[in-house]
Parts: sequence; C-alpha cells; structure tokens
Amino acid sequence: MQYSEGNLGRIYVLRMDHGEDLIASLQKFLREKKIESCMALFMGALRDGRAVTGPEVPVIPPVPHYESFDSAWEVFGMATIYPSSEGPMLHIHSGLGRGTKTIVGCIREKAEVYLIVEVVLLEFSGLKAERVWDEKMGLNLLSLDKRL
Repeated sequence: MQYSEGNLGRIYVLRMDHGEDLIASLQKFLREKKIESCMALFMGALRDGRAVTGPEVPVIPPVPHYESFDSAWEVFGMATIYPSSEGPMLHIHSGLGRGTKTIVGCIREKAEVYLIVEVVLLEFSGLKAERVWDEKMGLNLLSLDKRL
C-alpha cells in the first residue's frame, strides 16, 4: 500500500451546461485555476460518450471493453485528478442509467452534458501524488510517496 497525507485546499462548485463536454470542461478549468490534485463529485445527465466497463478478458495489461451511450443518461460519479508528465490527468468513474439500462465504468475521451451537470471539486494540497505510466499494467497508475 502507498499513501500520502495532505490537506483540503480550495473548494469549487461548477455548473456545466447543455452541450459542454464534461472531460474537456474539467481539464480547462483545472488548467485555468492551476489545480493539480483534487477530487470531483458530479451528478446530472450525459449523452454521446463512451465508458470502459472492464477489460475484454481479465489479463494484464488489459484491453479495455467500451460501451457507448447516446441520447440522455442520468449520471452520478466521481473523478480523481493528479499530475502526470502530460499535466493533470483525470480518472473518472460513474454510474449511468437510462430507463432500466445501466452502465458503470470509467468515462473516457468525451461525454457531452445533457441539460446540466453539477460538480463539487475539492482541491488537495501538500500531497506527493502523481500518475505514472506503468509498463506492466499498461496504465497510468497513481504513485504516492509513502509505503506501509
């Protein structure tokens, strides 16, 4: 196990409007406010996106299995954001539902807001945390400064 200890920094509440892209809008906001480490909780509705819902088969490194969503899906989720060699990197997981259909997974690439998405963003300060490419896993993994 790895860990790092820090403190809460700034707290933001964001309203993303119809047609905005959840991922691109979050990335833009993080750059403008110079936020490197944080978590975001969000709820609302999304359309026109894709989520990784597990691997195609359980091997390492995994080959992601994608599910697309369109029309209008209710969403509740969270994201963690940590610095990487490419800048702040998001890891977003959520549950999406439409009627009796449900998708739970890692939203990637894009996810267009339908009507509205509300976001509560909690900045972390003092952490020694970053996302680092792990060749064996084939993923950018969270790396922290202390071990148990």
